[in-house]
Amino acid sequence: MLQPKKTKYRRQQKGKMKGNAQRGNQLAFGSFAIKSLETAWLTGRQLEAARVAITRQMQRQGKLWIRVFPDKPITKKPAEVRMGKGKGDPESFVARVTPGRIVFEIDGVSFDHAKEAMRLGSQKLPVKTKFTVRHDYDYNI
Repeated sequence: MLQPKKTKYRRQQKGKMKGNAQRGNQLAFGSFAIKSLETAWLTGRQLEAARVAITRQMQRQGKLWIRVFPDKPITKKPAEVRMGKGKGDPESFVARVTPGRIVFEIDGVSFDHAKEAMRLGSQKLPVKTKFTVRHDYDYNI
């Protein structure tokens, strides 16, 4: 599962996620990508499930890039604990995703294989996504 090896602080505040992605919103490595259309926290578990679905469909051909990393710790208090007594213990890590953010990129497979792989991968994510293609991609290959 994706998570940082070490963090500077154990706990973090929730914060606000407003606006569209200012970075990570352009294709950088591959020819095909899925782009988030909503704001959400993606857990390491969700990203791993999507990655497995995409690589299975691609039958280990081509290359896959994960463009987000879960580095924000999420805390939870145990069940049936009274109010107060401080913040809970870190439970998992999430990646912040805003609209326009590229989540996965792939290259080295045909358009049809890429579209189907990304469709299966996006079903594992809790956000609406959009399949995008590099603007100079040649469909006649």
